[in-house]
Amino acid sequence: MIEQELILLGLLRQSPRHGYEIKLKVREILSLFAGVQLKSIYYPLRILEEKGLLAKQAVKKSNRPERFVYCLTDKGRHRFEILLNKNLLDCKRPEFTLDLSLYFLNFMKPVLARRRLKKRLEILEKISSGLVGMLNSKGLKDTLPLYRIMEHNLCLLEAEASFLSNLLKKI
Repeated sequence: MIEQELILLGLLRQSPRHGYEIKLKVREILSLFAGVQLKSIYYPLRILEEKGLLAKQAVKKSNRPERFVYCLTDKGRHRFEILLNKNLLDCKRPEFTLDLSLYFLNFMKPVLARRRLKKRLEILEKISSGLVGMLNSKGLKDTLPLYRIMEHNLCLLEAEASFLSNLLKKI
């Protein structure tokens, strides 16, 4: 729940939002990088509201139905700062699906293992190429947080590609 709490409080730290807008942000941007999927947005928002970390206000625009807009309370801002600082120092090992396969790789015929690893390397190179293209786009440079995330992800992809290239030489 801490990652989920950090995401929700962080999005509301950027600006007050209604629930659907928060859900879209999580789905469109953060789930790509943080690996977070929120099935329901309103339950965690209610919990945060009960804890006094956010407040909601009913807003009606023109003929549209009334919606609740959520914003951080002072207590919510403080909690966000604590979580952000704690998360920056949390050095959990990244989880790579490749590791499990590497553990059992000796049960695979070397020819098949090389073919699969080469294919994985091709996929990583396509993803890296796409990230480089996005990093070079003007629109992304204006969004510094996303730029930093994509830079970080590119470094991780390049490290795995380097590892795979070396592994392929050994098999």
